[in-house]
Amino acid sequence: MVISRTEKQKELEEQLEKEKKQEKIHDRIRIFLKIFFSFLLLFFLLLLFMHFIGTKGLVVREYKIESTNLPENFHGFKIVHFSDLHYLSTVSKKEMERIVTKINQLKPDIVVFTGDLMDSRKTPSQEDFNDLIEQLQKIEATTGYYAIKGNHDYENDYFNRVFQETKFKILNNSYELIYSKGSTPILLTGVGSILANDCEIDQAFRYSGMDSLFTITLLHEPDIIDSITKKYQVDLALAGHSHNGQIRLPRIGAIFKVKGGEKYPNESYLLENTSLYVSGGLGTSIYQFRLFNKPSINLYRLVQK
Repeated sequence: MVISRTEKQKELEEQLEKEKKQEKIHDRIRIFLKIFFSFLLLFFLLLLFMHFIGTKGLVVREYKIESTNLPENFHGFKIVHFSDLHYLSTVSKKEMERIVTKINQLKPDIVVFTGDLMDSRKTPSQEDFNDLIEQLQKIEATTGYYAIKGNHDYENDYFNRVFQETKFKILNNSYELIYSKGSTPILLTGVGSILANDCEIDQAFRYSGMDSLFTITLLHEPDIIDSITKKYQVDLALAGHSHNGQIRLPRIGAIFKVKGGEKYPNESYLLENTSLYVSGGLGTSIYQFRLFNKPSINLYRLVQK
């Protein structure tokens, strides 16, 4: 069978068209693969950044706390608040040394810790315990040192094992009257973790004369503040637990929220007559990443209004 020149030309054109279509498909696949692997590379680099850079570098967040309820003798009183150390997560001995140095540079009157001392996923050695105790003992304050447990601190005996060797007083659903340069005290209360079923609010606020005192409460999970302020007047509440989301976005705030820190995950809130401040924490939990949220400690200056 003889094929005409016209048919051959047509057949050739069809073959060329087919090859063009295949080339377009291959081009699209190549573009897709380039985009995919570029995003994969960027994601991998972002993970490296969030782990190695985002978790390093200590930030001090400073706040002025004004109140007409504050006694004159506490005007200028300084509180340093640190939380969620999760020691041995992304916080090593060297980082702990930097934290203690920074706290001492701030010359606090009292230092408070709001829970989650050691990473429950790690098994610390005796040397790790000794290093942590040594650093906590180097913290300097003019008036006092106080700590409460976080939910992770109930999973083992690490918290008690460390703090019983330090000058920190544990406020386990209890309170302390704090005096400074005068006879009128302020009240400091500490409540246990609600996630660990150890939150005894009435026990922590059992001081009979508290209605007339400037009151500070330490709590691990910030969301329990509503249960506290329904019954008791609190001027200043200091919490941890949420890590402010660990990963944050500008104008949005916390991306990942945890139980007990879903309603109040971010840095600060004004709740009628109560100022609530939530520490961004120092270590990491669950995932060892931070973004737009450097490890931090808080400094509060009390000012009589």
